[in-house]
Amino acid sequence: MSHPEPDQDLVRRAARGDQDAFARLVTRHQDRVYRLCLRIMGNPDDAHDAAQDTFLSLFRKLDQFRGDAAFTTWLHRIGVNACYDSLRRRKRAPLLRSVGDDDAPPAELGPPAADHADDVAGTLDAARALAQIPEDYRVTLILADVQDLPYDEIASILDVPIGTVKSRVHRGRLALAKVLGLGVVDAPPTEREPGGREPSDRFDASEGSP
Repeated sequence: MSHPEPDQDLVRRAARGDQDAFARLVTRHQDRVYRLCLRIMGNPDDAHDAAQDTFLSLFRKLDQFRGDAAFTTWLHRIGVNACYDSLRRRKRAPLLRSVGDDDAPPAELGPPAADHADDVAGTLDAARALAQIPEDYRVTLILADVQDLPYDEIASILDVPIGTVKSRVHRGRLALAKVLGLGVVDAPPTEREPGGREPSDRFDASEGSP
């Protein structure tokens, strides 16, 4: 039984101009990217556009991937950046909502795949509540509680210390509990990175960035 070609090998071939290798990368990861974008953007049309932007950006950056991190980590980073860029262009707040059977990716993005979204996103009320959480907390919660990624991988995706990831998850859960009326907590303060600087809402998709 043959094993699927590793992502790293497909990336190297695609960077040398192999269109079939790039097409196989898109086919393999398009559903994962679409669902990430859907939960950040809040509607299928915007999610489709962000997913397309993600793969266009991936194509332009293929020669930057050195294999120091997992390909999926790198791709998540590009996808999150694409969503942030799209939200900035539209200048509106995203609406996160639960993803059901009617939210399958468009045909050209491939069939849906099972994940943890329904267990975490749960109800429409919870999804609407997520939309009221500060963007940095919301994205981190999606990666941690919906995508079920480990904290160290989220830290790599967002290019922040692992302590910042833990803090954002904790504060995001507190903020969500407050919005849902599950407890009275203080609103999470504006988070600052070490040194007093405000956290950036965009992350360098190049590996090895400071």
